[in-house]
Amino acid sequence: YFWKRTFTDGLFLEGDFYADFLAADFDVKIYTAQAIHHAVIAEQLAKLAQGISQLDKELHSQVVARHEDLLAQATGIESLEGVLQMMQTRISALQAAVDRIRSKIVDPYNKIVARITQLSRLQVACDLLRRIIRILHLSKRLQVQLQGGSREITKAAHSLNELDYLSQGVDLSGIEVIESDLVLISRARLEVENQAKRLLEQGTEIQNPTQVGTALQVFYNLGCLKETISSVVGAYQTSIHDSIIGALDIKGLTQPSNPRGAPGRAVLPTPGSTAAFRAALWTNLEKLMDQICAACKQVQHLQKVLMKKRDPVSHKCFIDEIIKDGEPDILYTFWTDVTNKLREEFHKATQASSFLKQAFEGEYPKLLRLYNELWRRLQQYSASLHGSLINSGGMDATLEPETESLDLFSQNKQDYNPERALKDSLQAYEAAYLSKSLSRLFDPINLVFPMGGRNPPSNDELESIIKTISSELNVASMDSDLALAVAKNAAKTVQLFCVKSEQLLCTQSDASQVIGPLSEGQRRNTAVVNSLYRLQQAVAKVNNFALMSSAVQPLLQSVSDSIEAIIITLHQEDFSGSLPSPDTADVVCSLYMKELQGFISRVMTDYFRHFECTDFIYESTESIAQRAIELFVRHASLLRPLGEGGKMRLAADFAQMEMAVAPLCRRVSDLGKPYRVLRSFRPLLFQTSNLIVKSPAVGDLIPYSTVLHFLFARAPSELKAVLLPLLLSHPLLSGGFYKASPFTTALRNSNLCLCCISDGLL
Repeated sequence: YFWKRTFTDGLFLEGDFYADFLAADFDVKIYTAQAIHHAVIAEQLAKLAQGISQLDKELHSQVVARHEDLLAQATGIESLEGVLQMMQTRISALQAAVDRIRSKIVDPYNKIVARITQLSRLQVACDLLRRIIRILHLSKRLQVQLQGGSREITKAAHSLNELDYLSQGVDLSGIEVIESDLVLISRARLEVENQAKRLLEQGTEIQNPTQVGTALQVFYNLGCLKETISSVVGAYQTSIHDSIIGALDIKGLTQPSNPRGAPGRAVLPTPGSTAAFRAALWTNLEKLMDQICAACKQVQHLQKVLMKKRDPVSHKCFIDEIIKDGEPDILYTFWTDVTNKLREEFHKATQASSFLKQAFEGEYPKLLRLYNELWRRLQQYSASLHGSLINSGGMDATLEPETESLDLFSQNKQDYNPERALKDSLQAYEAAYLSKSLSRLFDPINLVFPMGGRNPPSNDELESIIKTISSELNVASMDSDLALAVAKNAAKTVQLFCVKSEQLLCTQSDASQVIGPLSEGQRRNTAVVNSLYRLQQAVAKVNNFALMSSAVQPLLQSVSDSIEAIIITLHQEDFSGSLPSPDTADVVCSLYMKELQGFISRVMTDYFRHFECTDFIYESTESIAQRAIELFVRHASLLRPLGEGGKMRLAADFAQMEMAVAPLCRRVSDLGKPYRVLRSFRPLLFQTSNLIVKSPAVGDLIPYSTVLHFLFARAPSELKAVLLPLLLSHPLLSGGFYKASPFTTALRNSNLCLCCISDGLL
């Protein structure tokens, strides 16, 4: 303050020389260095000495002028020292009081903290001990449950779930008493999961709701039901995707005909191998449709079991664990993925290969037939699935309406058509096929009406046009939508014919003259009218086939039902006899077979011989013959007891069956697979069980269920029939054994047969 005042009073007014000494950041070293660098040292020292002298004088004058004030300040300092001593005493007293309070608080606090820590550790130790005791108990129970096999697998899964809960949030490593148990638990969980996966895979493959329900219960108890279902459905989706790619792989389709193609060379069908290429393509597509159908059935069966299965403890439906509010069901998810993959892969394949594109466009009805057959099979399976699950153990007999609506193939969603989604991949090929079909229809008309021609078409030319129209309509008759589109093309064809014919008409005066003989124009007009009339008559007959089918359908159905009723009566005859003696005459056929032969012969003579359309009648009766053979083989496999003499008589019935159905067809060999099954099953009557199982016809030709029925007939008499009592009590067969249609419908479903047999054996 003094220095500032000195400068402000003008003591050192010799410029800014002394101003640096008043700066807050004054540094002696820096000032000295600058002084040496910028000025003479002697001059600087003189100025500093002068300033010091002036400062001493000012201090002396200030002390002389204010000595009384300075003395007063000295007295005040003594008073301040007394106050400070008093404050120091009080501070010491306060510090002592704080120390006493601290000694009363800190020690109890430390004791409380120690007790709390001890209590917490005791609680953790007690909880850990309880967990260890429970783990030891559950581990012993788990070992017993694992020894029970598949019967105790759900209980083992429940124990594993509880063990997982006990292990959550706790570090159990290093506890010697349960180390071996923890290893056992981890191995047991892996074993139970693998066993449940195998059970689920096997159950979905053979459509066994009991096995599927057991596997789902295991995964529910393990707490991984949703993840497992997602994994299973994802595996199906991947498999179908790979199958689609493999079926449309141009290299795989052409490799057999060109196995040694050079590397990097484009793989294309040679002109001579186009037929083989297309045959391989359609074979692959048929297999693809079978794979899609099988996968859809398995996913649908899985969803049905999920909708019906409930946890016995919580009574919660399994489907609620999979489908949350607003989420799509697993069948919808799977189906949309399959249809999208079909659309994408078909588009990619046809873009990459013109041969595939030509095959799909040229033979579109064949491709559409595969799709329609797939959809029909899925709908039939969907209709039969609900009834087959009703009597399954652990399943609800009823479903909520909103749950039942999840059946995608029997009830369409309001905003989604699954059949339309399936056929979306064919739209491009349908458009191309219809365009080519219209071109094929127009070609014969443009050919018979050349530019500048004056004559109407001849009878042969008109017949060619009619055959073309009939051929296009017949090819498209397998699908109603395609038939309608082709019919529109046929209408355009008739319209074109009319336009061309109208151009030939003579409208001059000689067309109306009645004085002289028939003029050339009148002859041409007459020929045009006659050709139009013949075309009208022929086109009208094209639609007669459907009317003919509907007219004879009641008669055909009655004949089929009567044949079925006669075949069923074979169970009323005795086939338990022993071999006849050598002196006995040749074995004759059974009474029911004689009745069947007489009935078929009488029907063909009394009813069908009056029809002039022989080809149409044979096409209708061949299906009756095929169904009759299938029924006969199935019921023959169910005969029990069957003695050696009965085998001889049944073998004679097999031979007579060929003669019985012969009037229904041109040649019995034209009946296809049913005829081959009839010929292949007859030798099995006299073979041992081991030879029957090893027969190459089993599985590929003869269904497994039919062979199982026949093997059951060889069981001891103490063993009651396995299949028939169960079928009689099945909801699909509520009408009884002799109610033929439900019985044969159930037997036609091989998966249902295998499920019934499996349930009967259990």
